[in-house]
Amino acid sequence: MTARGGVCAIESVAPATSPVPSGPGVPNINPMTGLSTDYLNHFTEAVMVLEMAASLPECLEDLRTWRPKTYAEHFAASRFANREAVIRAYEAADPAVRAALDEAAETLNAVLAQTRGVVLDHLATPAAEALAQRGLQWLKPLIARTAAVINGTRTKESARAESPQSVIDAIFAR
Repeated sequence: MTARGGVCAIESVAPATSPVPSGPGVPNINPMTGLSTDYLNHFTEAVMVLEMAASLPECLEDLRTWRPKTYAEHFAASRFANREAVIRAYEAADPAVRAALDEAAETLNAVLAQTRGVVLDHLATPAAEALAQRGLQWLKPLIARTAAVINGTRTKESARAESPQSVIDAIFAR
């Protein structure tokens, strides 16, 4: 996705062959979980574009081109110099932690993709903004739950996962 003139929130993904140097901006790996919160950027940037979609139509192409990505896919496509280390740490993480992250990310990816699709399908209607807002009410807590998994602070309540389809059905009252 492209960030046109810095207006839109989603940055372009450069080829994985041109890594950024180590230092500030390189994903940190949580030593307790083996995961990096930089994965959350995949979701938060798309959420920011959803928030701006009605007022900044120039961001719509970024919204159209956003695609769900797993943790490994996100980092493999990144320019981070330590992307391989981040993926290896994920693969070596406790299987229960990995499963919790994968479940949370699957729900987030599905809900965000569905919300994006519905908003794009209703752009010229008054319903677009309401649909975006309804999706955002679900997406933000899902991001917080995913962050809790990555940071190792997941509570019993945040561990209760809903299936992606049940969340989508609840958002769009199916």
